[in-house]
Amino acid sequence: MLKVGIVGATGYTGVELVRLLKTHQHVKLHAMSSRSETGTLVSDYFRNLEGHCDLKFTALDSLDLQECDIIFFATPHGVAMDRAPALLALGKKIIDLSADFRIQDVQLFKKWYGIEHSCPDLLKTAVYGLPEHNRARIKNASLIANPGCYPTIIGLGLTPFLKANVIDPKSLIADCKSGVSGAGRKAELGMIYCEVADSFKAYGVKGHRHHPEVTQELQKINADSKLTFMPHLVPMNRGMFATLYAKLNQDISLEKLQQILVNTYQNEPFIKILPPNSQPETRFVRGSNQIQYSINIHSDQLVILGAQDNLVKGAAGQAIQNMNIMCDFPENAGLELIGIIP
Repeated sequence: MLKVGIVGATGYTGVELVRLLKTHQHVKLHAMSSRSETGTLVSDYFRNLEGHCDLKFTALDSLDLQECDIIFFATPHGVAMDRAPALLALGKKIIDLSADFRIQDVQLFKKWYGIEHSCPDLLKTAVYGLPEHNRARIKNASLIANPGCYPTIIGLGLTPFLKANVIDPKSLIADCKSGVSGAGRKAELGMIYCEVADSFKAYGVKGHRHHPEVTQELQKINADSKLTFMPHLVPMNRGMFATLYAKLNQDISLEKLQQILVNTYQNEPFIKILPPNSQPETRFVRGSNQIQYSINIHSDQLVILGAQDNLVKGAAGQAIQNMNIMCDFPENAGLELIGIIP
């Protein structure tokens, strides 16, 4: 079994990694680091892991972490890029769930994240970890930039139609909603119960950090791609819903558009295409590594509806999917999860 370490294991993404990895047949959790909870039993901190995890949180510089074969970084931006060079030099494989290696332009990274990139040379070797697009490159990678939750659901929804050249690449609109866990596990006024419950709001109106990431990936498909992206916060713990709009550039039937989508993802284990005019819902994918899509036509607009769990396919599940590909495990290992209802 391969030894796995998690850096930043006290956040929502970190504990989701633990939940999923504990059912994985090919790996063993060996180390979990935390700056604030060093020495604390993981199961004392997360009671849902009682009887499932006997590890204690360790310091980031502990030897336990250096003994791991694969290391997940579920940390704030800036941590992984400081640690990655030394760990890669030791032959470790890294899957980074922050934005440190997603954006290839270092000036663009600085603009959106407010920090200098400390190892820009590694950007050339980092592979963007969207398996449905980059499976072959992921297989041979040592450093994975795990995509953001919004770029995952937006990119996978729009790409088939951009590749088929049936939509105007300059007309793309993503109207997205996320549960509160998408903001991370932190004390912040806008995230406390009384500020979120019974309310609905847009955020990042002047620009969201995921916008340059998703635009970067869409422009790899069509260089003319332009995206209007507006995220919203909904009062639920987890889940993400995307309504994607694109102007059709030809007279094409809904049946042919459906076939484009089906043909693109028919062999993908975690992309589920629903019949046209049906309704994906976040509750159908809650706790699973699935994205469900359906399509409609309104006037000359293609409308793509998508639902995913932002903590699973949008973060931890996709990271494990990447690990499975890197290590030549079955891609669905540890991820054969059915959505939780209610």
